[in-house]
Amino acid sequence: MARDHDAAPGDGRDETENERLDRNWGEILQELRVVQTGTQILTGFLLAIAFQQRFEELNGYEVVVYLVLVCMAALATLLALTPVSMHRALFRQRAKDKLVRSGNRLLIVTLAAVLLTLAGTALLIFDIVAGTAAGIVAGTAVLALGVLAWFLYPALYRIRTRLDT
Repeated sequence: MARDHDAAPGDGRDETENERLDRNWGEILQELRVVQTGTQILTGFLLAIAFQQRFEELNGYEVVVYLVLVCMAALATLLALTPVSMHRALFRQRAKDKLVRSGNRLLIVTLAAVLLTLAGTALLIFDIVAGTAAGIVAGTAVLALGVLAWFLYPALYRIRTRLDT
């Protein structure tokens, strides 16, 4: 059986384009599993808040923040599940390359939605416990650290790696 050409000669792997796409798709799915677990825990936490006795003590601002967070958590969950739905819709349609590209984009957007939900959750909790100013500081800190860790650091690393080669 003749083997197709190496998908990326010199990368240290001996795999065809289909094998590379299958590996990349598997990696995306594994990353989505991690994101989905965290998102489900965060969503469950947010949903449980509404059934606590202290929920009635929230002021109008806190209720709006809470409702926005529930919407963001739902959006993050929907985004994280979209590649799975796309895979089902495009199964056996020879669209793996499109699935990998769109799955990658959706995963990045999902991470952004999760980060906004995390930052907003920190904002809400600190606001309730320590006041609005503390909430804004906590939410901003989580957002800044998340952008740095999840987006800027990987981008800078990618640029540095390209410059080193």
